[in-house]
Amino acid sequence: MEKFAQLREAIERVEVVDAHAHNIVALDSGVHFLSCFSEATGEEALSHVPHTINFKRSLREISELYGTESSLPAVEEFRRSSGLEVITATCFKAARISTLLIDDGFELDKKQEIKWHEKFVPCVRRILRIERLAEQILDEGSPSGTTWTLDAFTEKFVQKLKSLSGEVVGYKSIAAYRSGLDIDTKVTVEQAEKGLYDVLGVGSPVRIANKNFIDYVFTCALEVALCFDLPIQIHTGFGDKDLDLRLSNPLHLRNILEDKRFSKSRLVLLHASYPFTKEASYLASVYPQVYLDFGLAIPKLSFHGMISSVKELMDLASTRKVMFSTDGCAFPEAFYLGAKKAREVVFSVLRDACIAGDLSIQDAVAAVKDIFADNAKEFYKIKVAEKPIKSEVLAFASNLPTEISASGEDLVLVRIIWVDASGQQRCRVVPRKRFHDVVKKNGVGLACACMAMTSAVDGPADGTNLSGVGEVRLIPDMLTKYTIPWAKQQEMVLGDMHLTPGEAWEYCPREALRRVSKLLRDEFNLVMNAGFENEFVLLRNIAREEKEEWVPFDTKPYCSTSAFDAVFPILQEVTSSLQSLNITVEQLHAEAGNGQFEMALGYTVCTKAADNLVFTRETIKAVARKHGILATFLPKYALDDIGSGSHVHISLSENGENVFMARGESTEHGMSNVGEEFMAGVLTHLPSILVFTAPIPNSYDRIQPNTWSGAYLCWGKENREAPLRTACPPGVPNGVVSNFEIKVCDGCANPYLALASIIVAGLDGLRRHLKLPKPVDQNPDNLKEEIQRLPKSLSESLEALEKDTLMRDLIGEKLLTAIKGVRKAEIKYHAENKDAYKKLIHRY
Repeated sequence: MEKFAQLREAIERVEVVDAHAHNIVALDSGVHFLSCFSEATGEEALSHVPHTINFKRSLREISELYGTESSLPAVEEFRRSSGLEVITATCFKAARISTLLIDDGFELDKKQEIKWHEKFVPCVRRILRIERLAEQILDEGSPSGTTWTLDAFTEKFVQKLKSLSGEVVGYKSIAAYRSGLDIDTKVTVEQAEKGLYDVLGVGSPVRIANKNFIDYVFTCALEVALCFDLPIQIHTGFGDKDLDLRLSNPLHLRNILEDKRFSKSRLVLLHASYPFTKEASYLASVYPQVYLDFGLAIPKLSFHGMISSVKELMDLASTRKVMFSTDGCAFPEAFYLGAKKAREVVFSVLRDACIAGDLSIQDAVAAVKDIFADNAKEFYKIKVAEKPIKSEVLAFASNLPTEISASGEDLVLVRIIWVDASGQQRCRVVPRKRFHDVVKKNGVGLACACMAMTSAVDGPADGTNLSGVGEVRLIPDMLTKYTIPWAKQQEMVLGDMHLTPGEAWEYCPREALRRVSKLLRDEFNLVMNAGFENEFVLLRNIAREEKEEWVPFDTKPYCSTSAFDAVFPILQEVTSSLQSLNITVEQLHAEAGNGQFEMALGYTVCTKAADNLVFTRETIKAVARKHGILATFLPKYALDDIGSGSHVHISLSENGENVFMARGESTEHGMSNVGEEFMAGVLTHLPSILVFTAPIPNSYDRIQPNTWSGAYLCWGKENREAPLRTACPPGVPNGVVSNFEIKVCDGCANPYLALASIIVAGLDGLRRHLKLPKPVDQNPDNLKEEIQRLPKSLSESLEALEKDTLMRDLIGEKLLTAIKGVRKAEIKYHAENKDAYKKLIHRY
């Protein structure tokens, strides 16, 4: 074993406290993405950023995280196509941040509120920037309506600080940016008052720049902080060009440090005080009230510069006084880069200390916990993970491993999974070494015929324009790679189909979903979210008249506790496995069919929802197989029993907020106008959508009246006989619709194609401002003379699709041709082989 394996493991596993950061901004913010890599401001200065060491290194690391090519356009396109919540969840999960302390006094265009960040981190707390608070108070005007006096300002400022003391974990000063760190703690009232008038004389909005007034504000805040035992973070060292570096040396703080009134204060010198790291280390070693934070220096410096700075911080300072932060600002990637490089740098520094004999391995491991978490927890008096991350957001990041993979010696095989046009999940398997040496970058070869196969024949169907001629590359999406929970010596990863690495193939289902998702976002700034319900039947094998036969596991009724008890070992392992994949299970129960169960997954952005569904089907089937049981998602395993669906719940979000629900403006149905238009588009195109959501002839054996499967072209409020059902789940105000359910989707559907067709239909509704008809508030079968029946067969659905030019234009003509060819082959085969559906339990 590597000599420093224990230290490396401690570094990799520690959940970090990010003790100083700023708000993330919306994707359409005016803050330039290049600001993620530099403190430079202005177009001319930013133009040099792509030629810096930090940019080149950071861009490569971001592209590896996102699985894109290492170029700025590729990363920016991934950001746009994925959406802010996806990239934020991905970055925060990879960074493994347990706690986030945000200074929200930095004004940024379209910055997210602090509360928004709580969706991604268990514990989020606020740092109050004192100069910004003073400016806001002055801008509001004197309480009496007269000109400000120093006494009036002081009363208001101190009162505000005290009132916020329970809501913040510390204060922050940017005096270094305004007048420098040579703060006079004995500034006179006369000097402060003259400084106040100088500040007011500049006009509104107020920007405090007068040194005497800044010193007065700082001293007042320090006195209040001392009363409430709150620390103050102080910007020291480098920053953008607004700062005079000569005045940001922490040695200028001697007036404060030697003032006996503040000997019990707690001060944090931010940014490693770079380039004054030695000075900062000295101060922390001789003044008990001084602590150090190395955010910004990591990751902005070169790797050598980062190591040098952290080593200098620890030359004299106690490891109990050094704290981690990212100084992440505006972009989720800044948080990821800060955490990633900090782990690498601290490992290198502590390893070298061990080699030099300064520390033992045990000392170094203890230092890791102190630097990355425990020091900040104690210093800021915070408790980590006070509330869980929202499950629907956590699912956004279900693309990164949560634990260290098995060692190279133990892990031998990697499965690359794709879903074909018939909805079957297939995989290629390669040895781990070859995967990392060759396949990770170049993929594996796949015959073009892979997207022309049916549920009956593993060969290309006629009319698909695909054959055994030609090959594409199956490129692993590294954001979806996991150790397989039920087979720890293997990994699995989802694959994208490319003509050549970096060039998507028109027939790739995942690319089709990304493409139409981008249309929805570009045209309407909307993201479609989805959550799937998985219904499946558990079958056991028996021998009857010397023939193998698969029969339902049991005959227990709907929501039976005894049925749940009987399969608890299977369901427990499935749930545990999905949890390790960061896939949220929200509910599970016995369904009404013999041996039938349902598992509802957490809600997330549709691209991730599709990925999660693929992994869930893999998990359920594999775990059941381990227990000697066959799990099948076939829509109608037994024609005389209840069918199995894969109902999907749909909503829309804009900048992270659900905009499907009625707010200020709403329709009569409890949903927003945007929500109604989108849903009306889906209802309009539902007959042709069925080709994607109900893809085999057996699907239509399930979609029958009076079976809660939605057999008529209509919608209803909480009407489970309607194919589209609006829902008002617990926690949503009565009468307000949070999402709608599509019931005519089953476990044979390729989830990427199914969701893509739904987006295409919704787009049409938004573009044409379609309106919903009256909801059906009774069993539609009672109105069958008045309501159109949905297609009764796959043939009828295909007829509807042939007339739907919108699907052809947006799904893509080539892909649609292949899908139609596969569906026609299914129709022909199953018409000639009436019992063929019985064999499909092994395919779905």
